[in-house]
Amino acid sequence: MKKDRKRIPWFLFPFWLIWKLVMGIVEFTGRILAIVLGFVLMVVGIIISATIVGLIIGLPMILIGVLLVLRGIF
Repeated sequence: MKKDRKRIPWFLFPFWLIWKLVMGIVEFTGRILAIVLGFVLMVVGIIISATIVGLIIGLPMILIGVLLVLRGIF
């Protein structure tokens, strides 16, 4: 099966290349930020879960942290 790809005109190629570079950097930064934020939420959730009352808030924080880390990795 053939992919339908639009051809970039030669005079727009430098702008397209810069755009792809910027988008790659933003995507990579977003992934790293999601992983770091996920780990922080997991650690804070574990600390808060030390008490029974904190367990109500801590478990969802741990779950959200795990989901953020998984989203950042995959």
